[in-house]
Amino acid sequence: MAEESESASEPNPNTPTPTNPPSTDAINVVPLQAHSPPTKLPSRPRKTRKLSNTIDPSLPKTQISTIVPRIVSRSLSYEGELESAINYLKSSDPLLSPLIETYPLPTLELFQPPFLALTKSILFQQLAYKAGSSIYTRFISLCGGESNVVPDMVLGLTPQQLRQIGVSARKASYLHDLARKYQNGILSDKSIVDMDDKSLFTMLTMVNGIGSWSVHMFMIFSLHRPDVLPIHDLGIRKGVRMLYGLEDLPRPSQMDQLCEKWKPYRSVASWYIWRFVEAKEANSKGNVVGNSDVSLQQQMLSMQQQQQHQPNQQFLDPINGILDVGYVSLLCLVCH
Repeated sequence: MAEESESASEPNPNTPTPTNPPSTDAINVVPLQAHSPPTKLPSRPRKTRKLSNTIDPSLPKTQISTIVPRIVSRSLSYEGELESAINYLKSSDPLLSPLIETYPLPTLELFQPPFLALTKSILFQQLAYKAGSSIYTRFISLCGGESNVVPDMVLGLTPQQLRQIGVSARKASYLHDLARKYQNGILSDKSIVDMDDKSLFTMLTMVNGIGSWSVHMFMIFSLHRPDVLPIHDLGIRKGVRMLYGLEDLPRPSQMDQLCEKWKPYRSVASWYIWRFVEAKEANSKGNVVGNSDVSLQQQMLSMQQQQQHQPNQQFLDPINGILDVGYVSLLCLVCH
């Protein structure tokens, strides 16, 4: 079950990967102003990593010739990767370049264990930030601290215990489903960190209550994946329409093509699009924006509060009947 409005359109996994993928290594990188490096993820030390290099000898030769090992991009928390992304985007999209010059560098939050981050994402779903923070604080207290938020602990909490701290029965079932998939070995913190984007998307959307939008936010803000485009996010779609002067709001199915030039750093481009949209909406209300002292999560909260007064801009998941109110789930991934 997913909480988003539309299921993500995944590429055909049987389509061969191009033998010569585009590389950003040849780009001349101009160093930017020094800033404090973010905390690195506990793995992915190289630019790319082969996930599979084994060829089944039983396969026909014609099929073997089309097999290309999948590769995993280097995390944005890796030293110098964010600067490479910034310089690449400046050169690849002249319309995005002014936004990069206007707004501060993306800030990558400290790494949290994936199970904890996903638990937090579920707890914050469809709640105002203040209410979500209050419930999350009580949840952590019930577990005896963030370090104790592990699958066995979560499975040991009854729906009644969770209800007493403000967690709905439906969310309790989501938490238990996530914990069971960890306990059964379907998921683990290590496998989540190691998986490529497509595999990770497939595995996480198997968890009840975690849909495509939540997975995209988790990949960007918790795992620091460099090339994630949240095609269902209202803010990103609005920003693309404004940036490129489109008459209509682009459909999710159009987003990949419209944002092709941002590859392989669509996560970083999305950061600036969020800033751009926030600035436009805040300017329309006479607020000051673009201040590097104002965190993205605070600005996203402002945008969420505005959207709550515009119900026509919310999305209804046709399968699960769950409203995706947009930015609140993002806040839980970037705040500690």
